[in-house]
Amino acid sequence: MATEKMPSDNHEQRLGDEPRKPAATTPDDRYQDKKGRKRWYRHPYVAAALVFALIQLGLMFYYDAEPALFDVQQNAEHRAASHGHEMATGYTTGATFMQVASTLLNKRGGYLSNDMTPPSVFMDNIPSWEYGALVQIRDLVRVFRNDFSRSQSQSLEDPDLAKADPLFHFDHESWIFPSTESQYKKGLRFFHNYLTRLSDPTEQDAQFYARADNLVTYLEQVEKRLGNLSQKLSASVVQNRVNTDLGGDAAATQSTFKPSELKVKTSWWAIDDNFYEARGATWALIHFLKAIEVDFANVLEKKNATVNLKQIIRELEATQDTIWTPMILNGSGFGFFANHSLVMSSYISRANAALIDLKTLLQNG
Repeated sequence: MATEKMPSDNHEQRLGDEPRKPAATTPDDRYQDKKGRKRWYRHPYVAAALVFALIQLGLMFYYDAEPALFDVQQNAEHRAASHGHEMATGYTTGATFMQVASTLLNKRGGYLSNDMTPPSVFMDNIPSWEYGALVQIRDLVRVFRNDFSRSQSQSLEDPDLAKADPLFHFDHESWIFPSTESQYKKGLRFFHNYLTRLSDPTEQDAQFYARADNLVTYLEQVEKRLGNLSQKLSASVVQNRVNTDLGGDAAATQSTFKPSELKVKTSWWAIDDNFYEARGATWALIHFLKAIEVDFANVLEKKNATVNLKQIIRELEATQDTIWTPMILNGSGFGFFANHSLVMSSYISRANAALIDLKTLLQNG
């Protein structure tokens, strides 16, 4: 009797059934945790850190902008109209001082030198710019207190200027108890009180004396500041300088010995700091000299020195040209790369030389 063979599941397929596919797994896949396959950049903490970093980077680029120049005459007229002041002698210089100091505090990003949080804590260009402008503010407010507002050395100093001056010399990096901004704003309030009394025809105690000797005193201070900036900028390349500290006086002495030749080189980390400090100082000085041109117009005209002051301002304005590179280059002398510090030093040195001529003309002209 013939036996009928039954179909085997291993060799034949039932009608209507789909072919079975072998499992596409490997031994490693069988033991791998499904959660471990999650990409690292999809983790919520990592994503939040990336977003935070991008925001801080954007703020750094936004804050890293220098204020534009403004018209000192229009600024003085606008301030006088908004506060009900009259345009008296010295008012343009005072109003310019107020605007420069206010810009330092209220520019894009505010005052950054004392910030202890990101992104300001990672920035150095604008804080260096702020310090350069601040030094010019401090010099001018002290000259206001000691010279511009006083008829002679034995006269009384203005009470508001006496209070404003030390406030602007407060630590520029103090962030709390008290903060730098609070002290500078308080100084601005005292200076505003002085301007209010200066513009009042019935107020005789507040004065501004536009005299040649007062202007010379201020220019002497500016001369020293520009000379210091020029030396720091030119030291961006290695220099062997002759020691001229005791030159011109055979009987002169100094506290400690210094060699006859000095090797000077600015640290690589300080190159851009010195550059932006000079940018800030010259930015503020341009406005102050333009205001002085207005308030000391009669003195400059009598000495035939107006054109000398205009030339100084023109040289300083060249320091504010747009920087077309993402970083300050420090090429060596006549090397392949540019040296922005030497270019800046050239403008400042020419302005300083013209300023010395102006001072001599005011004294002897």
